Amino acid sequence: MTTYLYENDLVPQKYRILVAHRHDTLVRKIALELDIPVQELRRYLIEHLDMMLLENLPARAEMADVHADQDDPIARALGREKFTQYLQILPYAAMEPIFHEVSGRVHAGTPMEDAIAYGREKMREELRR
Repeated sequence: MTTYLYENDLVPQKYRILVAHRHDTLVRKIALELDIPVQELRRYLIEHLDMMLLENLPARAEMADVHADQDDPIARALGREKFTQYLQILPYAAMEPIFHEVSGRVHAGTPMEDAIAYGREKMREELRR
């Protein structure tokens, strides 16, 4: 009897991808940026991303560093396109309200660092749902 790959548990394979040197470096950078534990981020990525996205995370991150949110400093600091379009860690529908709230806070006079910190907290909440 033939068993198909999609019938197997892919968690060990996904974990091996994420602990490879280049991927591990990126995961640690993202975890530091979002202020969440590395293992928690790894678990989230394993549960929410497919193998192809996991394999290509470092290349996607490099593209995001160059191209994401070039015209909007608030969106770039928050990582709006980086985390939605490029890395696909957060859904666009979850990130847009966060971005608009952070942008509104900055325009209302809140220091950008404080508004971004607030946005990162909201992003962590979305990742933990």
